Amino acid sequence: MSAAAGSNGKTAAAAKPKLAIFGAASCGGCDVAIVNIHEHIVDVANAFDIVLWPTVMDGKYSDIEAMADHEITITLVSGSMRTDETVHLAKLLRRKSKFVVSFGSCASEGCIPGLANLSSRKEILDTAYSTTSTDNPDGIRPIWEFQAPEGVLHLPEFEPVLRTLDQVVDVDYTIPGCPPESNQIWAALEAVVKALNGTGPLPPKGAVLGAGESTVCDECARKRDVKKISKFVRVQQVAHFDPEICLLEQGLPCNGPATRNGCGALCPAVSAPCIGCYGAAEGVIDYGARLMAAYASVVEAMKPEEIDKVLDGIPDPAGQFYRFSLAGSLLRSGRSAWQNDGE
Repeated sequence: MSAAAGSNGKTAAAAKPKLAIFGAASCGGCDVAIVNIHEHIVDVANAFDIVLWPTVMDGKYSDIEAMADHEITITLVSGSMRTDETVHLAKLLRRKSKFVVSFGSCASEGCIPGLANLSSRKEILDTAYSTTSTDNPDGIRPIWEFQAPEGVLHLPEFEPVLRTLDQVVDVDYTIPGCPPESNQIWAALEAVVKALNGTGPLPPKGAVLGAGESTVCDECARKRDVKKISKFVRVQQVAHFDPEICLLEQGLPCNGPATRNGCGALCPAVSAPCIGCYGAAEGVIDYGARLMAAYASVVEAMKPEEIDKVLDGIPDPAGQFYRFSLAGSLLRSGRSAWQNDGE
């Protein structure tokens, strides 16, 4: 970007690259993680002109619409695509941005909200509006259009299935995590800043930033003794775990064998199983399938029916194998999600 010459003959400073941060269907934890980069948030403000960040500033979508295509240098999109509004905004930001980053697990995998893909819209709304924990005596349900005196009001329509960002628009980079580790966020942003300043290479398109290329197991200090287990247990069912032996080989479902490294294996270090928040490791096509194979490999059984019996002891298979990744997996959703249920 070339600098403009001022009237006094001096060269004016080049305009800052523009940064947009947008959250779709998510909990807001990714925004908190950005703030948690501490003093580096000042470096971000110095390096970028932040044009959109609804969580912390009053930005207008109309301002983004008025921008030229590719005027925004980089956009971080957290959250998954659940409504027609988030899909529209994702496509708008894609058109206005040079680089789009799938930021966090919800955007890249679907995360916890993606488990709703096992249910239809009616089943989801029944749970939200018609169960005993909801005070809704009049049975009010959301409607997508309402005629008000001021005109027709539109509520963002709930789409049949939740989608990941890359299922809606082209994505340049991914920063994984639920949420991403704060130090990894700054490292990724710094790499882009250096590339824009000409002091470093631009990461190749499709790169996963702020994470490793192996598995959590490779970062975990626990020993793998190839122990064979006869059943899986929940952490509250065992009074004491050996602090040095692999949790999976002690019968505790741990997702380290299929999960991308970069978190430092913080959970297994304190005897908490890896739950897979950094997404699939490099080269893994389907996270759940890889994990099932890893679990089966430590089962003390030879016959398929015996292995199945042990695996059936996992209380919540869908939540264990696809807790973060269902929407981005080969499965993507259950059949009921596509049923025409009238919602």
